[in-house]
Parts: sequence; C-alpha cells; structure tokens
Amino acid sequence: MEAPALNVIGFAAALGLGLLIGSERERNKGQGPDRQVAGVRTFTLTSLAGAVALTIGELTLIAIGLTIGLMVVVGYQRTRGRDPGMTTEIALITTFLLGAWATRQPALAAGVAVIVAIILAARSRMHDFVQNVLTDQELHDALILAAAALVILPLVPDRTIDPWQVINPRKLWTLSIFVMAINAAGYVAYRTLGAQLGLAVAGFFSGFVSSTATIGAMGTRAKAQPALRNGAVAGAALSSVTTVLKLFLVVGLTSMTVLRELYIPLIASGIAALVYGALFTLRNVRDKDPQAELGGRPFDPKEALIFVAVVGLTLLVSAWLTAWLGSNGLLLASGFAGFADAHAPAVSAASVGANGNVSVRLAVIAILIAFTTNTLSKIVVAFSLGDRRYAFAILPGLVLMVACAWAGFYADLLLELLA
Repeated sequence: MEAPALNVIGFAAALGLGLLIGSERERNKGQGPDRQVAGVRTFTLTSLAGAVALTIGELTLIAIGLTIGLMVVVGYQRTRGRDPGMTTEIALITTFLLGAWATRQPALAAGVAVIVAIILAARSRMHDFVQNVLTDQELHDALILAAAALVILPLVPDRTIDPWQVINPRKLWTLSIFVMAINAAGYVAYRTLGAQLGLAVAGFFSGFVSSTATIGAMGTRAKAQPALRNGAVAGAALSSVTTVLKLFLVVGLTSMTVLRELYIPLIASGIAALVYGALFTLRNVRDKDPQAELGGRPFDPKEALIFVAVVGLTLLVSAWLTAWLGSNGLLLASGFAGFADAHAPAVSAASVGANGNVSVRLAVIAILIAFTTNTLSKIVVAFSLGDRRYAFAILPGLVLMVACAWAGFYADLLLELLA
C-alpha cells in the first residue's frame, strides 16, 4: 500500500516542478515565429515524462532521455541564429531529470527545482552583477578561495607532524581559508552596507568563526586602506564579543556550577568589548570619511599564510615550553593552550571543575588565564598583520576586556568574603 502513495507524491512533485520551471520559461518565451522552443506545457510534460520513464524502468528512462535530447538539438538548430544561448534547452533537460528524480526523492527534487527557477528568473541581475559589478580581481580571488577550500584542503594531511603533536596541516590550512573567507565577508558586507557599518557587522559575525582570525583580517584591511581603519577596529573589537558569548555557551554546556562562578567576569568583559567596538562604530559613522572608498581586493592570500605561520609558531613555542618545564598543571596547560584557542581549555577546566578533581575557583582561574593568553595572541596578530595605528587602536580594547574580566573575578571574590 505504501508504494502507490509514494508514487503519487513523486508524480505530484514532478507535476509541480514542471509547472514551476515552465511558468518562468513561458514569461521569457516570446511570441510568433521567433519564440523559444519550450514553454509551460512542454516543461510540465517533460517533467512528467521523466517520472513515467523511471517508473517503467531505467532503460526506458535512457531511451526517452535520448529522444528528448535529440529534440532539444533540433530546436536549438532552429533558434540559434537569433539566440545563440542554450539556457532553455539545458533547463528542459534538467527538468526531465528532476521529474525522474522526483519519483525517488520528491522533496529534494522540488527543492532543486526551486533553485533552478530562481537562477532562470535572476538572469538579468546575474548578468549585470558578473559583467558590471564583479571586477576581474574579485572573480580571481573568488576562484582562489574556491580552489583553497575545494581542491587543496582535501589533499592536505590531517595529522600532526611535529614532535609535540600540535601542528596539524589540515587544521592550519582550514584556518587560512577562514582568514580569507572572513576578509571576503568583510569586503562583501562593506559593499552591501557601506563604509559606516559594513566592517563592524562583518567583524561581529566573523568572530563566531575565529576572533583571532578576524582581528588579523581586519588588520590586513586597515593596513591596505588606512581610511577604513576605524571600521576595521570596530569589527575587530566586536569580534571579541563573540569570544565571550562562546565561552558562556561552552562553559554552560559543560558545567553550570563553573559558569555561576564565571558569569560576572564574562559579563564585565563582554560589556567592555561591546562598548569599545560601539564607540569605534559610532566614530566611523560620524566621520563619514569621503576617502573611505572600498578598493584593493577581497583578501590577500599572502596575509592569510602569514597569519597561519604566526599561529603555528605560537603553538610550537607553547608546546616546547610545556615539555621543557615538565608541568601538566591545569593553570600552565590552560595558559599555553589559550594562545591558540580560549574555548578548548575552558571546556577542559570546566570539566575537571565539575568532576571535583579541582576546585571550581581554580577552574575559573584556569579559564581566565586561557582567556588572557588568547588575548595576547590577538595582540600579536594585530601587530603582525595590521599597521601600528591599527594595532595601537585595538590594543586598549583588548587590554580593557581582560582587565574587566579579572576585575569581575576579584569583585565577586570580595563580595563572597564580605558576605
């Protein structure tokens, strides 16, 4: 009883997607002898033909597919003199395949059909964007990013290669992709939202991927275009807010007991970062520097590699110091791990605090130490990738964020003693 019901759903999906794509093509079909070869009826019937053919059998699907392909070739020969494009012909073949697919996976086939219809309807906008909006440099950088993520990344070994087991080429290359993607996101946000808000918004959301990488990417932007410095500082400062938000999340999921001891330092630190980023955002909005024109390129691959080299060197030095000092204590381990990431040592410290292996107070101190050393890494990255004015502009915000965290910790401790 279930098979016919599934076939009914598949045929309904094939009918719907044929009507959807065919309706879009009908609007661009034209009139008279110069009209396109297919409209709403042809697309709907083609989709249903795919569903019927696959239901009968795979050989029937192949035979009907070849027949439709032959008819598409004949139709293209008739229209290519006035319209050399093949969009309608390719869309017709795609509709046939989607109609067949709908009998197996109707939801996915319908979803792909919606995407196809959107692509067809956005013809003018896409052509205008590629030809008149997108520059050659932007297209070149987009291809570099795609190659780095889709071609090179799968080939990079996913194992540690150093004596201390801390350098993983796959993770470092992934980090370099994040840096390039963050810079590209800032570039897109800038072009979309303008000079006053673009970098600040991009910095905040990029911080959820990596605040350190965001600070480095914003430093690169500020160094290449000094007129964008205020916006870059705003984005860098706001990215640190996400570090605090993520600490709230990971510590809370690990141990609510530790979070109750840590929430005052985190709130104080988060407010400091938010206020500092907001001040630079307002300053950027107020100044409205006419020279703050977006130029250059979405990202510089060399800068991303420099950032990864700094992170890798920091990891090696931290691991070497740990081996040399011979200490596996929680505070030392958290401090060294914090140079690379504040959240992993926070989870570790919260876990041992929750298990009772160490006191909750000691676990909180370990998390704050990791938070502090992670901020030191951000400062190193800011000076490494940004110019001096950018680094010194972001420095007070980072120091204030750490100072407020420790002040909140000692204030909470003092309140407990007084109580």
